[in-house]
Amino acid sequence: MPNPSPPSSDQIAQATATLTQLKDYLRTNPPVPDVLPLLARLLDEDTGVPILLGDVLRTATRLVSHQATIPKTDEIRLIIDGLRDAAQEATDWHTLHWDMQRLSGHAFAPAGPPTTP
Repeated sequence: MPNPSPPSSDQIAQATATLTQLKDYLRTNPPVPDVLPLLARLLDEDTGVPILLGDVLRTATRLVSHQATIPKTDEIRLIIDGLRDAAQEATDWHTLHWDMQRLSGHAFAPAGPPTTP
């Protein structure tokens, strides 16, 4: 498998900007049927953000663990444990995919004006 090129910081910024755009859109109180396809893609059980974020965090954990000087300091061990725990938690969110599928079978009232958070 060829080595992939690293994403640029601008590409990462674009990804987070897209998530911010989605968050802002959801705050406008759009109709749920319009939102479900977006959430389904975002939370896809195979390629959605929870799975990708979990994979990124697991890989970061491995890199930190393998490249830290020996002996590892308590601080490094805490960081590794935090990354590992966050990776598992993010991956566990993949079950939200099923919630989006179950929502598609329900009726929703028409969207009203945006509510304040």
